[in-house]
Amino acid sequence: MSLLRVCSLAKRVSRRSLFEKCAVRVSFADCCRMCGTGRNGALRRTPGTLLYFPIRNISSIIPKSEEAKKRVLEQSQLLDVLEARIQQLQTDVVLDVQHSKVQFIKSPSYGRGASSGRAPRGPPQEKADIPKSGQTAKGGSKSQASRWMEKLTQEKKNKLKKQQHLEQKIQKGAKEKVPAKSKGAKKSVMPPGTTHKTISAPKTSRGGKKVSEEIPAAVSSAATVATAGKAAAPHKPSKQKGRNSKNKDPGEGGVAQGRAEELAKVEELEKRLNQQVSHWTSSSCPERPQEGGRTTACGEMLLSIHSYLEACVFGGDIERAHRFLLSQHRVMSRRKVLNTDVYNIMMRVWAKKGTLNQIGRIFILLEEAGLKPNLGSYCAALESMGRNPNCSPKVISRCLNQMEEDGLSVDSLFSSCVFRQDERDMVLKAIRAVHPDYQPRPAPHASHSSSPLVHDFYTQREHHTYPKLDFTREQLQERFKRQLHVEQACTVTLDSVEGIKPVTENMAKMRGLLAEQRAQWQKILLQALRESKMILANTNSKDYRLNLYPYLCLLEDREYVDIMIQSVANLPPSGESLKILARDLGNRVYTKYCVQQKHQNHTVDKLERIYNAFTDLLAKDTQVYNVLPSEQWCNLEMEQSSGPTLQGGETSWPYMVTLELGTYLVDLMVKNLKINSDILNPAPDRKLIPILYHMYTFRSTRQVGFIKPHPILTQMQQEAMEAKLTFDSYVMPMLCPPVPWTSVRFGAYLLTPAKLMRTVEGATQHEQLLEKCQDLHAVFDSLNQLGNCAWRINKPLLDIIISIFNDRGSEKLDIPPPMSEAPRIPHFNQHDPAYTATERAHMKREVINAKKKSSEMHSLRMDALYKLSIANHIRDEVFWFPHNMDFRGRTYPCPPYFNHLGSDVTRATLVFAEGKPLGPKGLDWLKIHLVNLTGLKKRSSLQGRLEYADTIMEDILDSADNPLNGKKWWMNADEPWQALACCMEIANAVRSPDPTRFISHFPVHQDGSCNGLQHYAALGRDVIGATSVNLMPCEVPQDVYSGVAQQVEELRARDAENGLKIAQVLEGFISRKVVKQTVMTVVYGVTRYGGRLQIEKRLKEIDDFPKDHIWDASHYLVRLVFSGLKEMFTGTREIQDWLTESARLISKSGHTVEWVTPLGLPVIQPYHRARNQVLKSSMQHINLQINHDATERPDTVKQKNAFPPNFIHSLDSTHMMLTSLYCYSAGLTFVSVHDCFWTHALTVDTMNKVCREQFVALHSQPILQELSDFLLMKYCTPIPTEARGKKYQEYRRLLLLLSKVPQTGDFDLRRVKESTYFFS
Repeated sequence: MSLLRVCSLAKRVSRRSLFEKCAVRVSFADCCRMCGTGRNGALRRTPGTLLYFPIRNISSIIPKSEEAKKRVLEQSQLLDVLEARIQQLQTDVVLDVQHSKVQFIKSPSYGRGASSGRAPRGPPQEKADIPKSGQTAKGGSKSQASRWMEKLTQEKKNKLKKQQHLEQKIQKGAKEKVPAKSKGAKKSVMPPGTTHKTISAPKTSRGGKKVSEEIPAAVSSAATVATAGKAAAPHKPSKQKGRNSKNKDPGEGGVAQGRAEELAKVEELEKRLNQQVSHWTSSSCPERPQEGGRTTACGEMLLSIHSYLEACVFGGDIERAHRFLLSQHRVMSRRKVLNTDVYNIMMRVWAKKGTLNQIGRIFILLEEAGLKPNLGSYCAALESMGRNPNCSPKVISRCLNQMEEDGLSVDSLFSSCVFRQDERDMVLKAIRAVHPDYQPRPAPHASHSSSPLVHDFYTQREHHTYPKLDFTREQLQERFKRQLHVEQACTVTLDSVEGIKPVTENMAKMRGLLAEQRAQWQKILLQALRESKMILANTNSKDYRLNLYPYLCLLEDREYVDIMIQSVANLPPSGESLKILARDLGNRVYTKYCVQQKHQNHTVDKLERIYNAFTDLLAKDTQVYNVLPSEQWCNLEMEQSSGPTLQGGETSWPYMVTLELGTYLVDLMVKNLKINSDILNPAPDRKLIPILYHMYTFRSTRQVGFIKPHPILTQMQQEAMEAKLTFDSYVMPMLCPPVPWTSVRFGAYLLTPAKLMRTVEGATQHEQLLEKCQDLHAVFDSLNQLGNCAWRINKPLLDIIISIFNDRGSEKLDIPPPMSEAPRIPHFNQHDPAYTATERAHMKREVINAKKKSSEMHSLRMDALYKLSIANHIRDEVFWFPHNMDFRGRTYPCPPYFNHLGSDVTRATLVFAEGKPLGPKGLDWLKIHLVNLTGLKKRSSLQGRLEYADTIMEDILDSADNPLNGKKWWMNADEPWQALACCMEIANAVRSPDPTRFISHFPVHQDGSCNGLQHYAALGRDVIGATSVNLMPCEVPQDVYSGVAQQVEELRARDAENGLKIAQVLEGFISRKVVKQTVMTVVYGVTRYGGRLQIEKRLKEIDDFPKDHIWDASHYLVRLVFSGLKEMFTGTREIQDWLTESARLISKSGHTVEWVTPLGLPVIQPYHRARNQVLKSSMQHINLQINHDATERPDTVKQKNAFPPNFIHSLDSTHMMLTSLYCYSAGLTFVSVHDCFWTHALTVDTMNKVCREQFVALHSQPILQELSDFLLMKYCTPIPTEARGKKYQEYRRLLLLLSKVPQTGDFDLRRVKESTYFFS
């Protein structure tokens, strides 16, 4: 009988015995006399009472007391036997379960304290299955028990004999190898008579052993396994295995030898990995991050509890917060979710009031929850003592001593805790009551990155010339006040560029009607909100349930109403998804809440003091500093340490809370906002109709909730063409230099919360990874450098664009036309019998296409309106774009609408605020830049492009002087608006007295030549690939796109000669443009399917190409493009395949792919299997598909397909960051659009030199080898101790793959420094 069955039987018998004991009302004293284990029963009894079952009437089956006692005695004997059998089996399988904390059930349970923590109260059906007493034969139990005892005694004797026999065998064969007994995997040898069944137990925590102790044991175990496994056949072992192994077929020798070599290689890799891990763990490297765990599983619930308590406290509802915490604490299942920081929230509240006894009670709650007080707990206790003038110094001393016993230092209080208001001063006051001379010591601050790539940047500063801004200290301080005012308001109202048009009578009428309606809507919403809050506040819900009420008390009621009215004004005519609308509303509430938190915590005053001192570093009228902005800010914070902490004050809300709050507000709007049906056309049957409708539509195959405005409201808004637009403050560029990033949670805006890393809504793994990382200085400093670039508006160009925008637009120039140009939606009665089925279907398609076109036109028009209105609003300002990044490290400006990453129109309106003289070569660079913007002369040398620009100088000047009425040469350029701006700059320069002294604000671009392939070619040292993408110096630029097009054309011509029809059809249509997008994106992981769609789109743009051949042609061409690239970039394909297969095996093993960039930025791919989560609201149930939940298994397909492009993106972002840092140290103005670098015409040559040097420095690092080492460390340690199952085979395959770094070619990387067209 196996151990598991014995345990199960013991449990069943104990329950049965308990039932009968209850039925006959046997006292606990009798129980204890009959069975020594009766006090450890599964049910709890009330003192002075006997256990009974009140629900079921069992009087009909109550036996006599003597029979009951006899039966209990028999069963206790049986349980003694079973317990002995369990102990026997425990000794048999001790080798299998010695590392597993398996608790075996002891003999029957009769009293209190169930081992499982629950009372085994089964349903009535279980009770019905218990046999009646009459079914047990008298006297049978005695003989049965005797047989069991005899059997147990006999088994013990047999076991003793076998153990003695086994010991003799081991002594005889001590010098011989011991063959494995079970599948070549068991290290232990078990007696033949004992069971071979293994109990699978949960894996023990890695925290139990140090990695350095765990790995050697695992390696030795794996080595023994490998030795034992060499003779093992791949199929299941049989009894004949020993004899068969002697007579092996000679043909199997090669296979066995190959397997032996592979196993030897695995052993060698494991030993090497063991040495690396030992060195790694003994060094000062940070702890290897662990995946999963309780924190991840309960993270969303914990965040919900945390944000709920913070909201209660902020709104002043202390009683609700206290009740909620106690309700969570009382229930064990909910208590397990809590951590110490949750309890600290209430401690802070009582600390403000100086009530130390309440804090003491929460310390007791912490102890009950099995949690230890942390720095925040002791900080609250000390703050309370500091506020209480009657607090004894002895109490403070005891608190400090307890801190020391818990391993916490007083200095860490001031370096790690986040203080609000005067908390820091109160804590310091309490400490000085005991230690009068105490002064907090600042925490050691690592001032620079440990990456060798930036070692010189941080250590050799004697020749650095950090740029200053063209502003005085007073001007910057004044700009700070203006920006602070904007962010405090949270919204900006500005003039629409459409408002420049003359106001017609109808426009004035519609504007008046809308203003009147909005005033009414505000009153209605205000009343509805207050009534709904009263209902929520008085709802008799249980304390432990999360309620929206605290989130509706964070702001003034009127502020919620303003947010709702703003969302109505911004709603598109086609409507908006309920999920998106709710998210935006919730985020607006959260932003206002964060701003008000900073006011309540008194951080605004301190921020102003530090920023005013920080302006010394940037202003032109102060001394030159030899420190970076982030270093200066940290120094100023340490100098002005009193008062609140600036960093990390706010708690982020879970996505579900944001969505639920937004849905609640949308529901209020839909139910309460109404308008008269005859407001536009008077009618006798006037009635109030809703202005918003909740409806459903289909997106692909999914049904989606939609909020759509009534056509009357849409018509009023379109005809009004309102003169004002309202935006959230964070969408506007900043009016002062951004706050430098100094930590993961602090930087960019003054008050508005900003994320360092852009992530999918609800994903937290990136933030957790960043907070563990202590080496992000280079990343911070790069983002700060990009954000410190000051900008201005190119006003002459902006005026031309606005004039075209207000005059019906221009599709050729990418300026969308007004909605008056939209196609009219045909109206027809689909039930009209005059239409045939074909005509009806045709009319339906026309209606759908017209609606789609109209919706697209509205989206494009509003996007252009927003961008141009923002640009017009700041036309006379100098402004800045704060930056953050995505999870791969690619940088982006925070303002979403208007920035230099935008379209041709947006980029053309932006110039540097700081001007620099052109110098001797600046005018030439402007001319070359203009030719680059036209898209012409891509295969020409720089000198050839310069000569071409001189030949078209007349067209350039004409374009500058008469852009709309002249020859309009600029309109045919690839980037027409940037080309026009460049024409104007060249005209101004050549007409100046001395072009070399002309002050130019114009940014000149240097673009990478298929940058993704450049990184692949450098990684693989691929000579052919490097030449194709201009890593190798050449007289003229090599165009990889033209090269692929030429190769495809040769293959097509050959197929056409052989009579292939589609190849003949394609004659004359294969061009660089057709293949460019596919070639560019192959390196970023585009599939053949995606490539076919790209080529199909290009072919559709060719008017002469026969449309009925597009499908076949795109299939044919994508195959040729992929084949051509495979031949041209063999090294690239090998690396790409290695990355893809590595990601596949890693994700199959249950892990997400993670790596670290050469600058130390940790990257993790957030692709997991999707799970559905339903948000229930009164409007509808919103079904959310969450594919970033770290508790779900990784999505293998997404992980493997995304790893190569994401890894290359992380490299190109590293190259950009390195270039930005070294350009900053050289005093250059530098910004980037990913792999396109911008600077002044004067400094293009310097930027080019830095760009090439940093590319060589980056790829001189053993990037692939370091990636291999990191992945081995992350996913192949600790080494598995068992080699029997599938997991070890997967581990071995992964180990061999990750250690086999792709071979590199012979390309000399230093040649990149001489390559003119690397970036050009």
